[in-house]
Amino acid sequence: MRAEHATYACGAALGFLGDLIAADPRRGHPVAAFGRAAGAVERRLWRDHRGNGAAHALLCAGGTAVGAALLQRAVRGPLSSPPSASAPPAGGVRARTAAGVALTAATVWAVLGGTSLGREARAIGGALTAGDPDLARERLPHLCGRDPQALDEPQMARAVVESVAENTSDAVVGALVWGALGGVPGLVAFRAVNTLDAMVGHKSPRYRRFGWASARLDDVAGWPGARLTAALTVLAGPDRRGALNAWRADGGAHPSPNAGPVEASFAGALGVRLGGTLAYGGRVEHRPVLNGAARPVGVPDIERAVRLSRRVSVLALATTVAGRLAVGAVRAARARGRAAGRARLTAQRCPGR
Repeated sequence: MRAEHATYACGAALGFLGDLIAADPRRGHPVAAFGRAAGAVERRLWRDHRGNGAAHALLCAGGTAVGAALLQRAVRGPLSSPPSASAPPAGGVRARTAAGVALTAATVWAVLGGTSLGREARAIGGALTAGDPDLARERLPHLCGRDPQALDEPQMARAVVESVAENTSDAVVGALVWGALGGVPGLVAFRAVNTLDAMVGHKSPRYRRFGWASARLDDVAGWPGARLTAALTVLAGPDRRGALNAWRADGGAHPSPNAGPVEASFAGALGVRLGGTLAYGGRVEHRPVLNGAARPVGVPDIERAVRLSRRVSVLALATTVAGRLAVGAVRAARARGRAAGRARLTAQRCPGR
């Protein structure tokens, strides 16, 4: 089992590095392929009913996770050999280990979106800095679903910072948490759930009932990653006390149970005010203000938010990998203790052996 955890740790580090070097391609991304498949399933299952939506979520997310589990098992090979079997050749073990590292690395690269997040945010920030709000409005839908025509320059800057905060959890930290917990199936399942929520988890007339299951499933899956993101923001942010105070005071005020702690901690860490009125999906929402005593967001805060997101992401990788390795070490120590106990018991019962 220790080898399994070490395999995940190496693969996760390589996949994270791969995202830094080669961010999401414009075409042919595995997540986009999943989205097309989920859309095809939706066209067959859609009814204005929660039951159909639950079936859609279960089929898409559950089927993808099962497929990933089967692939991981095929790559890993037999977990153990029968007592009478000879040990597998060292070359075969190394080959399976290398295949496991490669599969984990490829999956981590596919599900992470931190580099693309920073790229899009900086593109909008660059357009606003250059005095080209029309270009910024053109690029804003690449980052979030708000109506860009309803936003002025400060509101666009605020939308970008809020999106960077929320997607640090959704596109990076949450995936790493579930990867540490469940390996490749955990990574794939989290990204599938998160993608389904983005596709159908809206409160629009079409998806209010059909998307309910996907939205609630995303809330559950995102809960641990959001809290870890907020905690790491406190550690990595330029204003630790401000991040902690804003998280405590305002994290529960947001309508989303997971976006609230993340956005509030980012607001406190950066010393800015987030939340308020926004136009989203053809409707106007009046959300609570987060860190309300601070100043409004400015365009330079976009770059500060991107840098904070990167620091949080690196800490999340280190934390989740260390956690998985620690769990593996504890389990291995317990297994050795049980084996030693059985050996002592056998010796006591059969002293002549």
